[in-house]
Amino acid sequence: TRDRPGWQRFYVFVPIILVCYLVPSLMTTFGLIDVSESNLWPVAKDYFLPAALFLMTLSIDIKGILGLGNKAIVMFLTATVGIVLGGPLALWIVAQFEPSIIGSGDTAAWRGLATLAGSWIGGGANQTAMLEVYGYPLEGFAALLAVDIIVAEIWMVFLLYGAGAHERVDKWLGADSSSIARLRDTMADYTASIERVAKANDYVLLFGVTFAIVGLAHLLGGWLGGWFVVIATTAGLAASFTRARELEGIGASKFGVLFIFLLVAVIGTRMDVTKIADAPAFMAIGFIWMLFHVILLLSVAKIIKAPFFFVAVGSKANIGGAASAPVVAAAFHPALAPVGVLLAVLGYALGTYGAILCAQMMAAVG
Repeated sequence: TRDRPGWQRFYVFVPIILVCYLVPSLMTTFGLIDVSESNLWPVAKDYFLPAALFLMTLSIDIKGILGLGNKAIVMFLTATVGIVLGGPLALWIVAQFEPSIIGSGDTAAWRGLATLAGSWIGGGANQTAMLEVYGYPLEGFAALLAVDIIVAEIWMVFLLYGAGAHERVDKWLGADSSSIARLRDTMADYTASIERVAKANDYVLLFGVTFAIVGLAHLLGGWLGGWFVVIATTAGLAASFTRARELEGIGASKFGVLFIFLLVAVIGTRMDVTKIADAPAFMAIGFIWMLFHVILLLSVAKIIKAPFFFVAVGSKANIGGAASAPVVAAAFHPALAPVGVLLAVLGYALGTYGAILCAQMMAAVG
């Protein structure tokens, strides 16, 4: 339907990837589907995600990404600082109106919010690490999960919409996005130069290699604390320096984008906005926290004239990690997804350290 005239006009204002995300989320909110007993998310996270990361990094242009300059790193680190500082600020503000939120002992709010900091700087692995380090009770952890999903996914809606109107946002920021356009065109041109008609054997080879890497990533990731996403990405980066890069000619990155769309749809099923009422104080902390993160990002972007692409991908490389950063990057152009992948890996590396620092600052507030 995307190529029909009426739908073309619709998708000018509403990016197709946003539709892919919102439709399942609305179906969950209005009770049309029930994912409470579903294994969709574990399947998407454990299989679709590493497969997509490997396929999309096969044809990566490392030199081109490095040529994007230091603004990408500045915005990524700004996003991290926004989470580290936003947590204690949000807790202090809400505690002025609801002092009981502070708590004490193992149920102290800062212990639970540390898991949120881990998730929003790195990802699920960092969140789990914070749960183990600070020993927050599992029965209270469900409320933090609701805050994590609802607040982060609402922000993702704005980012996906902004990706579809990034020219206007870049104009407001006074940003020059020519380096991003050059990287996009270079990667797209490379794909076109090696494109060929695939045979059945080609697809057997492509998916055989892909899911062999997924299996290897899980095997090694089990020994390395669940970092299978980093392993899959590293395998893709390594393969990009070999003849395996020629698999892009039969559509490796296109299948990667397909897996990303499937992942987006599954992520959408996790957002039920009615859950906002379940933990109002924690939800208020989450929204204030995110608002500080966004204001800081846009302020720095305005000062250094960074393109909105760096704002969006830098933010989601922290908040959402490898599951979301390539999605947002691909919303600008599928060829840019690897930029999100690489920044998300950096987020995994910093997640635990940043979350511990944030947690100690929140403990001081309490």
